[in-house]
Amino acid sequence: MADLDLAYRHRWVRSGLFLLHEAPHACRRSCCLVLPLRDCRASPLLMRLAILAPLSQGLKMSQYWSHGIGALRPYIPGEQPAIDNIVKLNTNENPFGPSPLVFDAIRSVATDSLRLYPDPEATELKATLAAYHGLDPREVFVGNGSDEVLALTFLALLKHDAPLLFPDVTYSFYPVYCKLYGIDFRQIPLTDSMEIRLEDYDQQCSGIIFPNPNAPTGIGLPLAAVEDLLVRRPDAVVVVDEAYVDFGGESALPLIQSHPNLLIIRTFSKSRSLAGLRIGFAAGHANLIEALDRVKNSFNSYPVDRVALAAAIASYRDERYFRRTCAAIVKIRSALMLRLSAFGFDVLPSVANFVFARHPRFDAAMLAKRLHERSIVVRHFEQPRIREYLRITVGTPSNCRSLIDALSEITTQGRVD
Repeated sequence: MADLDLAYRHRWVRSGLFLLHEAPHACRRSCCLVLPLRDCRASPLLMRLAILAPLSQGLKMSQYWSHGIGALRPYIPGEQPAIDNIVKLNTNENPFGPSPLVFDAIRSVATDSLRLYPDPEATELKATLAAYHGLDPREVFVGNGSDEVLALTFLALLKHDAPLLFPDVTYSFYPVYCKLYGIDFRQIPLTDSMEIRLEDYDQQCSGIIFPNPNAPTGIGLPLAAVEDLLVRRPDAVVVVDEAYVDFGGESALPLIQSHPNLLIIRTFSKSRSLAGLRIGFAAGHANLIEALDRVKNSFNSYPVDRVALAAAIASYRDERYFRRTCAAIVKIRSALMLRLSAFGFDVLPSVANFVFARHPRFDAAMLAKRLHERSIVVRHFEQPRIREYLRITVGTPSNCRSLIDALSEITTQGRVD
């Protein structure tokens, strides 16, 4: 394999349960092959053939691609393993299901009406969100999950001559969007304690984006710090990604009326337990929302389907369930952080539905591997500053007990690095 590495400069990328191979062809066109990961692990010969096959067959898979697509490195989501009895703590899904009202709402729209297009303006959902958060419906934008809302935001509001600023350790979709849309960007290092220091953003830029709390660190910023940034930078669009704010963070929604450069993006995937339906929204000054609407209606004028709209509205009508499940996650998170600390982990102070932790004596990649062997999946990142950390979703009490029991067994076996 070492000789083949040198000769063909091949690149392997793991994506879920598959191994993707990309090798440069002699004609400089990229050649790809996708193989089930289990087959590649079982057969080293298959891995060698995977390298040679595209080259020998002369496949020209990229000749019809648009300019620049070959250079994109897409975002790779967390593994969705097709394994029975998995303890899945890698993608920050809510361990508790949606409100019972959501299921009632889905059943109510599962009728012949599904042959009709949904409301293109998501009028009722916008009204629900506006009433709940003290906004005008014109200050609300709805899309297919916060990732779509983010994508439209990058195109509508963040594509300017000066660079966009965001943290060096943050949601890894941000640089992907920048490269997709040709947006110049600059990554601002977190502090040594893995915190966002907003004073570092006082430099030339056209926009600023950061999650609050940050991901994958889980550390939150106080509302006063966000407001101070808005006062100092009225010339720049400031986008605050609040995917995890309901688990203990401070929302910047109260600042919208006094700061026309603020846009907040939220999701129904985490605290509302609707990751499977893909619903997100943005809140900001009506002028910012108008820009998002222009892009949306130039791309897809019917973005959110009838089922998702009904489920989203119902989730906001069960405040008691929402508060109870969020409080349960906060309680489980506190217990999990204590248990991890007792095992010698350094745990960052999370206000999200996950924790970010490292162990001074154990390699994080190997810990993730050993946990995976026990059907427990956590998230490990290869980014240099954080490769010794694991991001662990707050699961049910039973999930967390399984994790702690497995870590106890692994760490008592001695060093794994």
